Amino acid sequence: MRQHLRFLPLLLPLLLAACAGVPSHTRQPPAGGTLPATTASPEITPPADEQPAPPPATDVWDRLRSSFAMPGCDADPAVLAWARRYTRHPQQFESQLQAVLPRLVYVQQIADRYDVAGEFVLLPWVESHFQPVPARKRRPAGMWQIMPVTAGAMGLRVDGHYDGRLDVPAAANAVMKLLEQYHEQFHDWRVADYAYNAGEFTIRKMIRTHGMPAQQPAIPPWPVRKVTREHLTKLLGMACVVREPGRFNVSLPTLPDEQHLVQTGISHSMPIARAADRAGMSVAALKHLNPAFRNDMIDAGTAPYLILPAKHARQFSDALLEQASRAGGNLLADVDTGTTSSPTPGADTTRKTHTVKRGDNLWQIARDYSVDIGQLQRWNHLSDHTLKPGQKLTVSAPN
Repeated sequence: MRQHLRFLPLLLPLLLAACAGVPSHTRQPPAGGTLPATTASPEITPPADEQPAPPPATDVWDRLRSSFAMPGCDADPAVLAWARRYTRHPQQFESQLQAVLPRLVYVQQIADRYDVAGEFVLLPWVESHFQPVPARKRRPAGMWQIMPVTAGAMGLRVDGHYDGRLDVPAAANAVMKLLEQYHEQFHDWRVADYAYNAGEFTIRKMIRTHGMPAQQPAIPPWPVRKVTREHLTKLLGMACVVREPGRFNVSLPTLPDEQHLVQTGISHSMPIARAADRAGMSVAALKHLNPAFRNDMIDAGTAPYLILPAKHARQFSDALLEQASRAGGNLLADVDTGTTSSPTPGADTTRKTHTVKRGDNLWQIARDYSVDIGQLQRWNHLSDHTLKPGQKLTVSAPN
């Protein structure tokens, strides 16, 4: 990602179309394709209280494997070499993977919404081992290793108080949207990875000069920088371990439901220490999961949510509800959802609906109507994110 940053000022009009929905992609790369232009993206702000149901622990790796769309372990000797390098010390590898599994599973849920190839769920492993790398001047930051100028093009806010590159939901949505965009242009996930590392401008120029790469060899032999070719090789190497863990004498860990990360809405700003106390966590643990706030305050006006393990999310919500209950009145509803439970006298109480159009998705609908995905699912009795054209959704609180 960091190799193409000098081209980004030229790319602002080319990045991240503000599309209304998530199109379905074909995951077999054709020999070529046209390259439609893209437009700049608005600021990425995931809806608050977005809490996708965690998949069963035993299904995490099967679900990930089923979404893989690029060549496997034996596609290139370098892929196998990197898989062996990752697992050189099996116990250490398993321990590291266990530590980052909550973030990995959360990213997997985001990738599923954008129909992005499952290998890219492992991209933060290649970039940072899923660590929230802090910002230093003009250096890349976050587990995706995004530069400040790149963040602006992706719709991520970066200032003295908040850094969207370290905001897990915001950054994951922005990156997956970018990868979706690249695949929409190039129709080849390998080329999408090259674009992520080397830059869209560089890859467009490469295609004009050399044409789209054939399916063989697996690592496109374009004259790109070594680090760009190695970026794809590392990604496929990590995917290789997930495909065939027994081949490398490792076991893939599982994640108990209570450790799944959920997005928990907050209605007002508060000190991080107070939030940690209400969640039953140490300040350090809460900061590690929510490092986007650069000072000791959680600014609800910038990011009205926290990322917490499910167990601590419940404790945090219960503590806020108890406080609101003591305060009385409509504050109770305000703490939970950001809306009041009783309408203002004389206000329009007609229930609003939305008719699903082709390409619509819950995330975009929730954003358009300023509601939570969780609310949409509850109001419409939805068990997952699947929508059908013509379906009518309630998008305001039932009367």
